[in-house]
Amino acid sequence: MDVRLRPPASARKPSAMVTGEAVNLLYPHNFLKASDSRPVPLYITNGLFFALFFSVTYFLLHSWRDKIRHSTPLHVVTLPEITAIASLIASVIYLLGFFGVKFVPSFVSCGGLRDAWTVDEDDVAAAEELIVVKDSRSTPCASGFQSFVLQANEATKPLLPPSPKKLSRLASPPLLNEDDESIINSVISGSTPSYSLESKLGDCKRAVAIRREALRRTTGKSLEGLPIEGFDYDSILGQCCEMPIGYVQVPVGIAGPLLLDGREYMVPMATTEGCLVASMNRGCKAIYSSGGAIVTVLRDGMTRAPVVRFATAARAAQLKVFLEDPANFETLAVVFNRSSRFARLQGIKCGVAGKNLYVRFSCSTGDAMGMNMASKGVQNVLEFLRQDFSDMDVIAISGNFCTDKKPAAVNWIEGRGKSVVCEAVIKEEVVGKVLKTSVAALAELNVLKNLAGSAVAGAVGGFNAQASNVVSAIFIATGQDPAQNVESSHCITMMEAVNDGRDLHVSVTMPSIEVGTVGGGTQLASQSACLNLLGVKGASRDSPPGSNSRALAAIVAGAVLAGELSLMSALAAGQLVDSHMKYNRSSKDLAEVVAA
Repeated sequence: MDVRLRPPASARKPSAMVTGEAVNLLYPHNFLKASDSRPVPLYITNGLFFALFFSVTYFLLHSWRDKIRHSTPLHVVTLPEITAIASLIASVIYLLGFFGVKFVPSFVSCGGLRDAWTVDEDDVAAAEELIVVKDSRSTPCASGFQSFVLQANEATKPLLPPSPKKLSRLASPPLLNEDDESIINSVISGSTPSYSLESKLGDCKRAVAIRREALRRTTGKSLEGLPIEGFDYDSILGQCCEMPIGYVQVPVGIAGPLLLDGREYMVPMATTEGCLVASMNRGCKAIYSSGGAIVTVLRDGMTRAPVVRFATAARAAQLKVFLEDPANFETLAVVFNRSSRFARLQGIKCGVAGKNLYVRFSCSTGDAMGMNMASKGVQNVLEFLRQDFSDMDVIAISGNFCTDKKPAAVNWIEGRGKSVVCEAVIKEEVVGKVLKTSVAALAELNVLKNLAGSAVAGAVGGFNAQASNVVSAIFIATGQDPAQNVESSHCITMMEAVNDGRDLHVSVTMPSIEVGTVGGGTQLASQSACLNLLGVKGASRDSPPGSNSRALAAIVAGAVLAGELSLMSALAAGQLVDSHMKYNRSSKDLAEVVAA
């Protein structure tokens, strides 16, 4: 049924002002749109202006061609030409205004909206009657709208605007207008690419809503539970995620204080694994009670390794000799460093496979993680090398000798990103009171599990208990690339008794922690807040370039040390299963699993 809720002007009473969204809720059939002010449908108007544009353009071009042939001055125009020029200008203005949609409201807003931002008491009563008699085919917002109207009628004072929180609840899911429906249909039909919605609409949030609805209709699957509100989609455009349809919520826990080099840190961890943050806190407590940990950054250099091919292996070897010759390094560094004011070439190492050459460039990258920076520098060098090695065929900017996002011995041996070692001496009384085990038990377990057990498994960089657990949680919380957890979790954990066997010396050595405090996901609001909590947000200003990113790598290593201490202690004391049952499952769930 289509019932208009607008009473005669004589029946209206003064009322309070409310927001535009409230008016839309009170008048679900009376939304004021640009299309309402046009006497013809939008596609007809667009067609007329398109035809006008091409026809007058064709006329003017022929007219000017005839003038050139007859040597007639172009500035001498006839009345038809003047009319054609005016029509051309009008059509161009219309088309530049996104087919007129954004121009029409500006013309009608001055006088055609009446009191569009007021709600009459009679309107509220009529709306309440409409809800009562409306059939079961109501809009999704009907129940919320009815509750809102009933509350308004019960109040003795004039109708006040609902809170933004209530409006967002009433308006979810968002109502689609005619323009949105047409765009959704064009996306479903394939005439409008989904990836182009942001550029075509100029509204990232609207593009997400349209893409999401088109996906729901195409797949027939519900997206309920995947939030869309409360996220700044403009912040990810062109740099973080393409074709977004919402965002995933990951809880962030806090562990600490973690005492590193005399400074305390509260460490944010984004994880869905129960017991992880609790375990981290116990490890942090053990380190703090023993006087803290000491962190040393051994190396800082991101790598990129292109693969190039020659006609012969001998020719590939010639380039290898040229690149590794110290006499040529300064020239290559100048070329490489043009890519950024922070990029500084550190070294070049080559590997040969037949006539294929793999060149591993290493460079410092300031506070950025630096993959793009390194790639730009490598591109500069390759273009420079073509002058003397014109027969060089560049196969790919990355030949997997880097190595990025894959376990590899080269990262374990040579390092990539930040190479860090973190150590602490845990006192005997702390081992017994906080960790609930003994120094001898921890030292023995570390040899048998982290060293011998990993060797039996043929691990590459996996000589630890759970380094990747901690690295992944901090990476997600601080906006790092989660896939780089693969090589960033390379870690060897060492434990041994010291001070005549009374205390425990524990260390973690991590050769390839790949982190940054600028660029990528670090600029998103939530991740930026977590970096700010650690005191490493953005680029380092009052210290040398790269200080913040190195500090973040040190925090990651310190947190891994705390995690290793706690998990190894739980294993030595036989507490692992009990703690996970406490934090991950209830006793009822365990009984059901056993019974099954």
